Amino acid sequence: MLKSPLDSLHRRLGARMVAFAGYEMPLQYSGIIAEHTACREGAVLFDVSHMGQADVADAVALEAVVTGDVRGLAPGRQRYTLLMNETGGIVDDLMVANLGDRFQLVLNASRKHDDVAHLRAHGVSVTPQFDRALLALQGPQAASLLPEAAALKFMDAAGVTIEGIPCIVSRSGYTGEDGFEIGCAAAQAEALAELLLRRGAVPAGLGARDSLRLEAGLCLYGNEIGAETNPIEANLAWAIGKRRKTDWDFLGAAQVRAMQEQGAKQKLVGIRLDGRAPARAGAAIHSADGRPIGQVTSGGFAPSLNAPIALGYVQADFAAAGTALTLIVRDKPLAGTVAPLPFIPHRYAR
Repeated sequence: MLKSPLDSLHRRLGARMVAFAGYEMPLQYSGIIAEHTACREGAVLFDVSHMGQADVADAVALEAVVTGDVRGLAPGRQRYTLLMNETGGIVDDLMVANLGDRFQLVLNASRKHDDVAHLRAHGVSVTPQFDRALLALQGPQAASLLPEAAALKFMDAAGVTIEGIPCIVSRSGYTGEDGFEIGCAAAQAEALAELLLRRGAVPAGLGARDSLRLEAGLCLYGNEIGAETNPIEANLAWAIGKRRKTDWDFLGAAQVRAMQEQGAKQKLVGIRLDGRAPARAGAAIHSADGRPIGQVTSGGFAPSLNAPIALGYVQADFAAAGTALTLIVRDKPLAGTVAPLPFIPHRYAR
């Protein structure tokens, strides 16, 4: 198992460690619900160094394989985009930032090596920076704990020095809250993390990270999206740039355009469940009259709502908010309802 640059710090803080994407990573410190609540009310610090950072110089080459408008991305700005395959499926979802002299990519941990191979196979020269650390400071108090970057707006990205530590900081995250993702050299990661903890951030692990992103209605690669997923059925048409929807010149664009014009047969929806029992990934979704119509992709208990929630794909005719559903959990039917996404309103610093 690989170790994060912050491995020794996690263990000193008493983290419960688990295997994730080939790394030993902290699942929790004080408890998932406590860390989740700390993010919604204050500020938490995640170690996301297992994710892949990489640099690309050629915007034109990168645009050929992603859905976003990379050429139109202004210096100092970041954008969420999708890395595509030939059949209109999603190889990965990622962030791309224009740092002026290069474009920085942030790739999912489980996909980073495949992403680099895919980019290179399609003519994109990419320089992995997988030895760099990445921290995520998230929550409504994040800006007060990072005054060095408080002037950044949502989806800005810039070089920032934090008490002598050179960093690349973006105002973004995966929780639905305001916050920052902070990249730095691995050798300086522990000093940076300890600084942010001294300023008042609460350490948080992968458990709270997942419950936060689920409440925010955000997709997880391997659950809601994958190589067979068309962006239209995943409600990710907004990740296709306006110009790209005119030119349709990215890899797999013909299949994406066809689904947009013809309509998706299934759609990703949010689901609120009655009672207290959660439905996990893989649970069957039935219509109210008992017909199989889909499957849960992610599910769990939402601390902010004090109720179970889920994401899943259903036949398009059953995707409207308010539609009654039945979820089959351990052979027992649970009543649920299609709910608008996100479950918790996003609070980005726009």
